[in-house]
Amino acid sequence: MSVRVLSVASEVYPVIKTGGLADVAGALPLALKAEGVEVRTLVPGYPDVTNVIGTAEVVLQWPDFFGGAGRLLFGAVGELELFVLDAPHLYARAGNPYLTPEGVDWPDNGVRFAALGRIAADIGLGTVPAFVPDVVHAHDWQAGLAPAYLHYSGRPRPGTMMTVHNLAYLGRFPQDLLGRIGLPWESFALHGVEYYGQVSFMKAGLQLADHITTVSPTYAKEILDEEGGMGLAGLLRERAGALSGILNGIDIRVWNPATDPHIPGRFNARDLAARPANKAALQRRLGLEPFPDACLVGVISRLSWQKGLDLLLEELPTLLDEGMQLALLGSGDADLQERFSAAANADPERIGVFIGYDESLAHLIQAGADALVVPSRFEPCGLTQLCALRYGAVPVVSRVGGLEDTVVDIDDAADGAATGLKFAPVTPDRLAHTLRRMSTIFHDKAAWRRLQLNGMSTDVSWRGPAKQYADLYRRLVHLPA
Repeated sequence: MSVRVLSVASEVYPVIKTGGLADVAGALPLALKAEGVEVRTLVPGYPDVTNVIGTAEVVLQWPDFFGGAGRLLFGAVGELELFVLDAPHLYARAGNPYLTPEGVDWPDNGVRFAALGRIAADIGLGTVPAFVPDVVHAHDWQAGLAPAYLHYSGRPRPGTMMTVHNLAYLGRFPQDLLGRIGLPWESFALHGVEYYGQVSFMKAGLQLADHITTVSPTYAKEILDEEGGMGLAGLLRERAGALSGILNGIDIRVWNPATDPHIPGRFNARDLAARPANKAALQRRLGLEPFPDACLVGVISRLSWQKGLDLLLEELPTLLDEGMQLALLGSGDADLQERFSAAANADPERIGVFIGYDESLAHLIQAGADALVVPSRFEPCGLTQLCALRYGAVPVVSRVGGLEDTVVDIDDAADGAATGLKFAPVTPDRLAHTLRRMSTIFHDKAAWRRLQLNGMSTDVSWRGPAKQYADLYRRLVHLPA
């Protein structure tokens, strides 16, 4: 049975990206084609999007849409079919989609992303006759009002799904926002959009969508506890029968060491001979001493408390005492940025830091680092460890969320199927212990090569997850309005 799905996301790779949400929103629709699911993705018309969409078809237009003129465009970027909400008064802003140049939230983010949810609901209700979806699939808080608008429309509607990529971001706004965005006042209730006296877009989606997914099975369990539930654990426990954890994949065409245009030495699991050339290139790129026998540890991450990068800072002496090098790519908290930069300045031959994001460097770290460290305090799924498995960079991760689900610890695999190392609890001492353990294994070349090859043989594609999503969509099509 063919199914039509409207995917609603605030970013989508390769058009606009700030994090893993974009990767999922860009790759999942393509993987779903093999499952007989037709997907169009609705995204805001940021400058990066409208510049790429080019000669798009104008599907709808309004003289006044949430405070200014707006249009709905349709076009394609490669195989990705996009609806674009072109509303310059809301989205024509350079830089980060969510933050001002000063690094704080745009004050009208509530209106900006309510508009996205509203047009998603309109499409769901048949406003675009050429594409009437069977399911509206909302991603994270920015799309969380789409199920709410559909729920309160009082009209026959498509099935709805809400995917939680990170429950820490709830999309909270003052109660008086309701009067500006067209939701009825009755929605401001315990079983509506109300969250501790405010409006929460995330809570709205979790409460009112027909089905909820998270991006890993372990994270789906963690958010049922008070510690992981961000004030929504009770709601999620009530809706546990409508909650699924589906592990993310990665686009194995983009992340393929055999064809990757960003790396000098291409390789595969049958022949890793070219991999050392990438390590040497990475060392040159970051100004590190060209030690081929030093364990080069990679980090590609947002620099934040959630990601546990303060723990890695604390254990840099352990890393250096073991003769390792560090290659870090990331940005985030100003304090962490400054401290990592200071560490690199103090020991430039062994610590290389790039503050910001560079797609080419991300690929080079995966292809050239010996190990990739992800010491997150919580991690809904994580994508960097999936890329690391694909590229033969042994993942060293905390036992949380999707990290727990995707890496097999060497002590847990009696059959020799280990792919990396894991640690718990998430403390400096346990991280230090695991770094020392990693160093010992690294110098056992046969054991290290087994970890690399096991990781590279792991299926990290979207094939399995896409089938699970397709099965859920088909179930939702048969739900009553």
